[in-house]
Amino acid sequence: MKFLAENSSLEIVFADIKEAIFGSFVSRQKNKLFIFTIMKLIGPFKQILTLNNLPLRGKLSDEQLEIIENGGILINNDNLIEEVVDFEKLKSDFPNAELEPRTSNLEPQILLPAFIDCHTHICFGGNRANDFAMRNAGKTYLEIAEKGGGIWSSVQHTRNASEKELLETLLERINRLISLGITTIEIKSGYGLNAESELKMLRVIQQAQTKTKATLVPTCLSAHLKPRDFEGNNEEYLQYIVDEILPKVKEENLAKRVDIFIEKSAFQPEESRKFLEKAKALGFEITVHADQFTAGSSRIAVEVDAVSADHLEATIDEDLEFLAKSETVAVALPGASLGLGEPFTPARKILDKNGILAIASDWNPGSAPMGNLITQASILATFQKLSTAEVLAGITFRAAKALNLTDRGVLKKGMKADFVVFETNNFQNILYNQGSLMASEVYIDGRIINCNQ
Repeated sequence: MKFLAENSSLEIVFADIKEAIFGSFVSRQKNKLFIFTIMKLIGPFKQILTLNNLPLRGKLSDEQLEIIENGGILINNDNLIEEVVDFEKLKSDFPNAELEPRTSNLEPQILLPAFIDCHTHICFGGNRANDFAMRNAGKTYLEIAEKGGGIWSSVQHTRNASEKELLETLLERINRLISLGITTIEIKSGYGLNAESELKMLRVIQQAQTKTKATLVPTCLSAHLKPRDFEGNNEEYLQYIVDEILPKVKEENLAKRVDIFIEKSAFQPEESRKFLEKAKALGFEITVHADQFTAGSSRIAVEVDAVSADHLEATIDEDLEFLAKSETVAVALPGASLGLGEPFTPARKILDKNGILAIASDWNPGSAPMGNLITQASILATFQKLSTAEVLAGITFRAAKALNLTDRGVLKKGMKADFVVFETNNFQNILYNQGSLMASEVYIDGRIINCNQ
């Protein structure tokens, strides 16, 4: 490839050459600027699911999936996808492409975009296994709280934990998610519930980003609920967040997203709306915990142009219709339904109404301790009658939409080279095995990732 630089006789020539030692170098000769690059070729794979050319919203069938048989993937010097086609064609078209070493050479193998977990609470201190046991024994939320459990237990443990302790456990959880094929992870604060501890949590997430290849998307959830030790009402606490927490979050670039839990036990609809409008005015993207136990707040999420409305287990049909017509992504959280023994998000209805459905783990210490997105999504598919295509879309490009990310979730030219490999001969086996079929390789930016990186 070559072209003339503007207002110059200098000819720029891009060439693929294997002998380049450092990945790329520049040589100038006779009014020509040669830029030598090395392409990386990965493959072959029995099947590649690109998830390309699928609609962002509405129902999908497995027959709509683009499957490349015996395919390969070409990665350019910017660590972006250059081409995804037949492996032998790539070898022929790019004879100098460097064949990437593989950690697994077993056949057959399936390659697809890496997964995106667009709703987690994995920065926390302590353990609430006793909550789970008491809940399963029939204890109520109030009874568990009286025994020292509940969310306040997580708040106290998180406040008491050092940044080092929180960072160590957070990185362990991140590595576990990477091993499952998840390379983009949303992480909320919300177990600090005062300026000092909320900012501590967000700074820990920021530190974690420097120690992992995964993409971390921090979200400020200081409006999880009003803490017991705050002297004031809900509106005063929300104003405290606006005055004391969000400006520092913005100043330190700790998060670009703000969340709130709208529920009878947390924050009421109208006070939440006012808070969200103030957060928007400060330049934050908005997401909402909506309709988990009582209906009504998903409508507010749409009205304030939230990027996503998450939970939705209690959403009524009229509000589902309103949500489905909007650009707000509906995020199903089957982990919470499993952990609490509650109904699932009406995912089938959302898709049939042409809504945008994403699926996330909601990994947290209380209601969703499993932290296995594939297992949860597979179970959701069983109860809500979702196709494999609908589930895969919900944990890739539709989940990217829930995070306002446009550079990942499908395999095509120019997209981030994050993908995952499974040792199987049929992509449907990924969900069929309900999480027991583990990823054999995980790639971030076109490189195989050890989960400790």
